[in-house]
Amino acid sequence: MVLVVEVPKCECRGCGKCFEHSTPFAHAYSHHSRALARFVCELSRFMSLQDVAHFTHLDWDTVKGIVKADLARRYEKVEMSEVRRIGVDENYLGKKAKYVTLVVDLESGRVLWAGKGRGKEALDGFWQQMRRSDARIEAVACDMSGAYWSAINEHLPDAALVFDHFHIIKLANEKIDEIRRGLQRTLELDGQKFIKGTRYLLLHGKENLPEDKRPKLEEALACNEPPSKACYLKEELRQLWNQPGKEAARKHLQEWILKAYATAIGPLKKLANTLLTHARQILSYFDHPISSGIMEGINNKIGRLTRMAYGYRDVDFLHLRIYALHESKDILTGT
Repeated sequence: MVLVVEVPKCECRGCGKCFEHSTPFAHAYSHHSRALARFVCELSRFMSLQDVAHFTHLDWDTVKGIVKADLARRYEKVEMSEVRRIGVDENYLGKKAKYVTLVVDLESGRVLWAGKGRGKEALDGFWQQMRRSDARIEAVACDMSGAYWSAINEHLPDAALVFDHFHIIKLANEKIDEIRRGLQRTLELDGQKFIKGTRYLLLHGKENLPEDKRPKLEEALACNEPPSKACYLKEELRQLWNQPGKEAARKHLQEWILKAYATAIGPLKKLANTLLTHARQILSYFDHPISSGIMEGINNKIGRLTRMAYGYRDVDFLHLRIYALHESKDILTGT
């Protein structure tokens, strides 16, 4: 049972019109004690909200309200003064929540910002918090989205911009798939059987390709020159980040671009133009060896969080749960 004591305000002199709730063990106008709130919040780090509600014999909405209020209080202002390297990426949360733009501390794995939407406007609030925290950002990892890197150049002109190698290889895979689809449309029926069913074989890394699939891939590459050239060039591009230094990497990238132009294959030439345009940001990796790989892990956690909860009706609550992802234990909790 919760005890609520009504004490007249001193300026009212007992007029009976104005009262305040004052207890040493509960917040004003609260229907639960501070100790219960702490207990519920601690359980929510290990259990779903539904399980917490069953365990404590509380209503689900009460449990959610306690957890949401705690998250809102703790993440109203995220500390950024010690942050030096960040990653920026977007994540699709579903039909209702749409997109969220994430900013992550690449050293600690903390989510620093979860902005609604995607693009330049989704980062406006982050820049304000960053300036108030007096953070000194040295390097930023992101994909080649023009909206993100233009905003980064505007607000962090002295920070090094590093285009993540994961997204560059992803772009190369998209070009390979474009070549495969174009070839399949032009081949006769006899030739299509060699390229059919090879999409994921072409996109696999050479070291990750199952042994029993290698003969089919080799047969497809032997019979179709454009995918063969694209596949070998992709493997050569992956070696860029294994170079011993920045100068060696610059030479490797230049040679790769020339080889891509020499193939006279449209998608490969477009990829070469893109890499040539952004060569500076790609080679910045050798000054600041960072990537957004940790963000891909966070995106996976967000996906598991939403699946376990069967979706979130309260988008603000979902964003608050994203801020607390680094606090979750072995098993992610949902609703």
